[in-house]
Amino acid sequence: MNQNSPITHRIERSLGDFVRARTKGASREVIMFVLKQGWAALFGMMFLIALIGSKLLWQDDWPIARYDGLFAFAIITQVGMLYFKLETWEEGRVILALNLIGMVFELFKVHMGSWSYPEQGLFVLAGVPLFAGFMYASVGSYIARVVRIFDMQFAPYPPLWATFAFGAAVYINFFTHHFTTDVRLGLFALSLILFLRSRIWFYVDNTPRWVPLPAAIFLCALGLWIAENIGTMTGTWIYAGQGAFELVSYAKIGSWYLLLWVAFVTVTLVSRGALSREAVQPPVRSSPSATKTLD
Repeated sequence: MNQNSPITHRIERSLGDFVRARTKGASREVIMFVLKQGWAALFGMMFLIALIGSKLLWQDDWPIARYDGLFAFAIITQVGMLYFKLETWEEGRVILALNLIGMVFELFKVHMGSWSYPEQGLFVLAGVPLFAGFMYASVGSYIARVVRIFDMQFAPYPPLWATFAFGAAVYINFFTHHFTTDVRLGLFALSLILFLRSRIWFYVDNTPRWVPLPAAIFLCALGLWIAENIGTMTGTWIYAGQGAFELVSYAKIGSWYLLLWVAFVTVTLVSRGALSREAVQPPVRSSPSATKTLD
């Protein structure tokens, strides 16, 4: 797992000590849960702030286009995550893979007219600004970090070959449904067949908690749908036929649910230690670990 730099470790320990000194009982767990989730989603939250801030502040006569500014911001943020050891290089390679997977997805969908990017920029490929791939990378960053930060274990977890085959089928269907039958309803059902028994065991403080894996994926999909509305309302991208300030279709929650499985099974390439074929319940911890974020 990720080994924090001394500076990052001190910050995390200070945040944890600050919360524990001022809270107790159920309120402590709620606050710690929110803080840990925010810390895990650091890349994505910073990118959303950049979307909103650039929309409010960017001027047409500035020397670089807004899209190029977002691309530079994404690169600097990713380099910073690696430099300060908020992500390991191994995780970084998987996140890069998700960046490339996302860019191929974006290039195809924009070509098919599913959505578009209305602004101009230098770092734009076939109508897709290069920062677009980092949006998918931020999802990978969140998954990789949240597994470590909450000391997660996934049990019982299906055979790896089945999960990778499922992820590939989901990804392929996003392309093929434009030309043939859309099998996403079958993929929704298959996700439950494969993962309904799988629990995410995690620690907020010392007591292990759990949530069904498909439920967690759905809640993440809902969060990404909200983030996507921020993207469309800032005019960063626009769906075909979508009016100004019109909410993104609720059907996109289902799309994100499926796409999150692709991201999740990709991240498991570097999180094998968190997977267990057996239905194992982690023990209660006697005291906070000195190596866990915000502990």
